Amino acid sequence: MTFMEEYNSKLITPEKAAAQVKSGDFVGYGHFGLYPAEFDIALGKRAGEETLVNVTIDCAASVRFPEVVKNDPEMKTFTYYSNHFSGVDRMLGDKNRVSYVPTQYHDLQKIRGDVVQPFLKKNIMVLMVCPMDKHGNFNFGIAASDTYATLKNADMIIVEVNAKNPYCMGGSMESINVKDVDYIIESDERIFAMPPAGEPNETEKKIADLIMPMIPDRACLQLGIGGVPNTIGALIAQSDLKDLGVNTEMFCDAMVDMYEAGKITNKYKTRDVGRSSFTFCFGNQKTHQFLDHNPQVAAYNCDYTNNPKYIALEDNVISINNIIEVDLLSQVCSESNGTRQISGTGGSLDFHIGAFESKGGKGILAFNSTFTDKAGKVHSRINPYLTKGAVVTCPRVLVNWLVTEYGAVNMRGRSVWGMAEGVISIAHPDFRDDLIKNAREMKIWSPTNRIPF
Repeated sequence: MTFMEEYNSKLITPEKAAAQVKSGDFVGYGHFGLYPAEFDIALGKRAGEETLVNVTIDCAASVRFPEVVKNDPEMKTFTYYSNHFSGVDRMLGDKNRVSYVPTQYHDLQKIRGDVVQPFLKKNIMVLMVCPMDKHGNFNFGIAASDTYATLKNADMIIVEVNAKNPYCMGGSMESINVKDVDYIIESDERIFAMPPAGEPNETEKKIADLIMPMIPDRACLQLGIGGVPNTIGALIAQSDLKDLGVNTEMFCDAMVDMYEAGKITNKYKTRDVGRSSFTFCFGNQKTHQFLDHNPQVAAYNCDYTNNPKYIALEDNVISINNIIEVDLLSQVCSESNGTRQISGTGGSLDFHIGAFESKGGKGILAFNSTFTDKAGKVHSRINPYLTKGAVVTCPRVLVNWLVTEYGAVNMRGRSVWGMAEGVISIAHPDFRDDLIKNAREMKIWSPTNRIPF
């Protein structure tokens, strides 16, 4: 049987694919841009069937509103989980329609691959893939992530073929062969793409200006999502920096700008010399086109890109991520607003640890010193304590560099007195006196001014 004959023998409608789901099944959806839209629409139509109950759906960063949730408001048929919250997931979370699954991103490869909990084994895994190549392989496209490890242990594999999915070259564990697939459906649904980034605000520019001198030639970069990392990328594209490398979890739009400006060569990387390594992409259409069949970039599983022990193999790793708030004990929250889940741990902690362990590396956590609420009141993002219920994403013993528009401070090796002083030094001036008062009450402020550490 040829590859195409096998393909055609397994090709079914989305409705027939959704009919494979039975009561009690654990169904995995492809992460990020691999969300199987046609399958979800078909499965969502089965909500309310008396013979279909207790079906669990697992995803990460839902890129569209799940039909299995929309059509099942009382959750009689489906229960939905997310490994990383997107804007859609936040809306669902506000209505208690989704539960977050905490994890360090690189651990997903082991958690899924080794099935560390019996209930994590997928009965059915469904994901969007690129069209089959001449060797019978389906490339995963813009999210290698933990996909291969999850597929390895799934009882049934259904792929949703979409020609709009950019073909992202490996790497490793970035594809599956038709012989290992149970069913195939076809889709012409649009691929999720980020809107083009807007112009940075003045605060983001100030933060980026403080970070730029911390980046040397031949640095190996990781940029997170958000305004500051994007601004950094734009500044790098206009800078005199040269021979930069990339090992990142997320391939972002700013990296295309850096490539076009000749800043990224990957010549001095330890691994993947000449290629940028990544595990998923949240980018605009231009970025998708850049990745498609591009041998300068390599899609890898999330353990390869995100495991701190591998990150640290590169010299001069510069990791730049956003955070939400930090307290006077230097505990960082980058994923929740109190108990409200905003995003997830993701790879922020992975790269922060790996960058510090890298020779010449720096883990940088950047944030605006204040925010303004809906009533127009200004609040500090540096406070005596984290907001009640907030998650500690990065514990104080691991925090490296903190940067606001008012300065950059290295927290490693400091006493609690030094931590309090360091954090307060980059707070908005309007809040510093109160923060010093709070620090004294907490007995973490020295009577000596400008202590050495």
